[in-house]
Amino acid sequence: MRHSRPIVCAAVALATASTVLATPAVAAPAGENYVALGDSYASGVGTREYFGDSGDCLRSPKAYPQLWADSHHVADFAFAACSGAVTDDVNTQQLGRLNAGTTLVTVSIGGNDIGFADVVTKCLLGTDAGCDSAVGGGEEKARKELPGKLDATYANIRRAAPNAKVVVIGYPRLNELGACSVPGYSERKRKRLNAGADLLAGVISERANAAGFTYADTRDAFAGHGVCSSNEWINGPSNPLVESFHPDIDGHAQAYLPTLNGIINRP
Repeated sequence: MRHSRPIVCAAVALATASTVLATPAVAAPAGENYVALGDSYASGVGTREYFGDSGDCLRSPKAYPQLWADSHHVADFAFAACSGAVTDDVNTQQLGRLNAGTTLVTVSIGGNDIGFADVVTKCLLGTDAGCDSAVGGGEEKARKELPGKLDATYANIRRAAPNAKVVVIGYPRLNELGACSVPGYSERKRKRLNAGADLLAGVISERANAAGFTYADTRDAFAGHGVCSSNEWINGPSNPLVESFHPDIDGHAQAYLPTLNGIINRP
C-alpha cells in the first residue's frame, strides 16, 4: 500500500501525456497574401521617399500598401502599383503578381485614364473657364469610357485572384475652399476639380460594387486636409513637379491606412 500513491500519480501523468499527445496542434493563422495594384496614388508618389529598385514606378515605404503590410500579419506582399499607370497597364503589367493563393488585393486606378495630370495642370495654370472645360472633358471620359475599362480590369483581377478579397481604393477630393496662397488657384477652380472627383468616385464605386468588390471611399478621411488647408495631407504645387497634387506621408498614414483598416477589419 505504501506504493499506491506513486502508482496513481504515474497513471495520472501517463493519462495527461496521452491526452496532450492525442490533441492536434492548432496551427497559427496564415497571414494574408497581399497584392497592391494601381497608379501613383497607390505607389506613394507625394511621400518623397521611394524604394531604390522601384525606378519610375516610385513605390514608397510610406505608401498605404506598404504601411498596411508592415502593420499586419502578411505571409507575402507584392507591391505592383506604378506611377502613371492606366487600366491597360494594370492588365498587362501588374496582374501577373496575382494567383489563386492571393487573399487580399487593393487597387487604385482610373484617374490617369481620364487625364488627371493634364486636367490639374490646365486648372492650375489656365483660366477659370479653361479649368471648367478641362474638368468637363475628364468627366466625359469618366462617364463614357472609364466604366468599360474598369469592368474589364476588375474581371481580370477576379480571374487572376479568384479567392481574394478585393478593395478598390477611391481618390480624395484635392482641395479645400476659402483662402489659398497658391497664385491663380481660384476657389472656382478648386470647386470644379472637387466636383470632378465626386463624379469619378461615383463611377468607380458603381463599377466596383457591380464586380462584387468593396469600395473604399477616402473623401471623408481627407476632408479638411486638401490643398490650401492649414494642415495639408495632399501636396500643392511642388518641386519636383511629380509630387504635386498627391497625398503626402500624412495622407497615407492618417487617411488611407485607417480607411483600409476599417474595411479589412470589418466583420
